[in-house]
Amino acid sequence: MKMANIPFGVTNWENVAPEVHSGEQGQAIWRTATFDGIRVRMVEYSPGYIADHWCSKGHILLCLEGELHTELDDGRTFTLTPGASYQVADGAEAHRSSTVSGAKLFIVD
Repeated sequence: MKMANIPFGVTNWENVAPEVHSGEQGQAIWRTATFDGIRVRMVEYSPGYIADHWCSKGHILLCLEGELHTELDDGRTFTLTPGASYQVADGAEAHRSSTVSGAKLFIVD
């Protein structure tokens, strides 16, 4: 990823309009900003959230609060807690997320 044409700026995520995305269960609230084609999101998953799809988009994801469970299409599972991150390329392992207690994430894709 090359980052160009992005002047210095500060984002107050509370001022970014939320978008609600329903999962198979629960919901995800996205606050999204785009910088020269790079999508940056603050995402909050409700307790009991289960994604309604397998994702093959690449991400760099940092868990800020709560606990996020990520399942890969090959059956492996991973749990992120605050301070842990994962990264995956576009078209690499398909993955889906869930959380029992809720989670807050910072995601770059």
